[in-house]
Amino acid sequence: MGFARACSVALVGVEGVVVEVQADLEPGVAAFTLVGLPDKSLVESRDRVRAAVVNSGAEWPQKKLTVGLSPASVPKSGSGFDLAVACAVLGAAERIDPATIADVVMIGELGLDGRVRPVRGVLPAVLAAAEAGYEQVVVPEQTAGEAALVPGVSVLGVRSLRQLIAFLCDEPVPDEPVGGQGRPDAILAGLMIPGTGLGTGLAPAARGDGHRPDLVDVAGQPRPRQALEVAAAGGHHLLFSGPPGAGKTMLAERLSAVLPPLTRQESLEVTAVHSVAGILPPGEPLVSRAPYCAPHHSATMQSLVGGGNGMPRPGAVSLAHRGVLFLDEAPEFSAKALDALRQPLESGHVVVARAAGVVRLPARFLMVLAANPCPCGRHSLTGAGCECPPSVVRRYQARLSGPLLDRVDLRVEVEPVDRADLLGQGSRGESTAVVAARVRDARARAAERLAGTPWTTNSEVPGHELRTRLLAAPGALAAAERDLERGMLTARGLDRVLRVAWTVADLRGADRPDASDVMVALELRTGIQRGVPMGAGER
Repeated sequence: MGFARACSVALVGVEGVVVEVQADLEPGVAAFTLVGLPDKSLVESRDRVRAAVVNSGAEWPQKKLTVGLSPASVPKSGSGFDLAVACAVLGAAERIDPATIADVVMIGELGLDGRVRPVRGVLPAVLAAAEAGYEQVVVPEQTAGEAALVPGVSVLGVRSLRQLIAFLCDEPVPDEPVGGQGRPDAILAGLMIPGTGLGTGLAPAARGDGHRPDLVDVAGQPRPRQALEVAAAGGHHLLFSGPPGAGKTMLAERLSAVLPPLTRQESLEVTAVHSVAGILPPGEPLVSRAPYCAPHHSATMQSLVGGGNGMPRPGAVSLAHRGVLFLDEAPEFSAKALDALRQPLESGHVVVARAAGVVRLPARFLMVLAANPCPCGRHSLTGAGCECPPSVVRRYQARLSGPLLDRVDLRVEVEPVDRADLLGQGSRGESTAVVAARVRDARARAAERLAGTPWTTNSEVPGHELRTRLLAAPGALAAAERDLERGMLTARGLDRVLRVAWTVADLRGADRPDASDVMVALELRTGIQRGVPMGAGER
């Protein structure tokens, strides 16, 4: 009779739960029983593990084998338990000293030939192990850099089960060829490295010639450019409305580059989500730039907010966490999908309830909507020949519900580009680097003002704080109060105007917003021209 245990991690959304993998061998008819609420892919690990052990040169025990996954009440899914199951079985069979694996967390899928293959969610799994007090983890070699982002944890990256057995038994580690998804620069098997590595993050999309999207490429559009800068500086949601070809998509695609680089904590949050989704690029384990996610307008509600069969997976709102979610042709999205965004816009997270469990996913993003004025897109062009009946135009514009639009701070009309701007005869707009520098300065002012509070950007500050502690200059709210009395602003809308006014003041270096800042915020909120002169970023 033999007994051994190893550890692995079960992922519930983007949070991990350490699971103890126990193997028990008893005399009797050879059988392999797996218990502990496994899903189909985990049940199939019985065959994968048996073949991997035999093909790695170890003997499979011909006894009654029971493998238990504890705690048994937590649903477990995926193939990441294979490595822990194999080592627990070999420990029970005394091929490996059970004491050497008792406090080691093992994550990885086994191929039938014994190769260790990468799995999703290594970073959140190692974070959960570190929080539970574990100091040693074993992961596939390809994901060792990702695991090494967690401080205080020693990471062993292996290519095969054969290498791991040799390492645990203090035998010469065989040199395995890099196969499948391996990389030439991968960490050598058997090398314990401290968890202090840093990655370069995800780079924004670039053309084949290496040119990255820049705001200087956008012709004209001074007011939309100002709105983009205000959105980036304060984290305000934004709606671009205008005819096709005016530059709405070009502006939205450049917003993520204007946002400040992610902090260390934000990078870990974003990387954890992308790791669970399986979209981390090879060789870049840490996301350091604000992500950009632009789902197609045919996307379902589940693909936007998260869901799927079994345990819910992150949706577009979580993939855009700490970055930009761009919904092009927003009225073409289903009303059900759009209205599902209202809760994460307010709370910064998504709670998805399914039969398999309830998952809380991070979703603090900056939303940008782009919409045409009507189905043909020519409604706002004078004399352009829009043939859409007024009822069709109203129905099309009503697809963006009032409660959703009430959560959008900035609503800007994007006019057609004139000939002078398009041919480069007008003044050129500022580059992304210049605008990003002002945004960083504005965010620094906001962060200094909000130090000691749970908020970091103006868009997160509750209305009560704006009306009681963070007061505007005397008389600055007169125009906003008139709009509130006339029904042009809701109570939530007034709070959002105050937040935008603080951002405008931060961009010009003022201590607090005055009447001109509130007027700019009202114009960006309502779209009604109020004779406000253009400020920084609109040249």
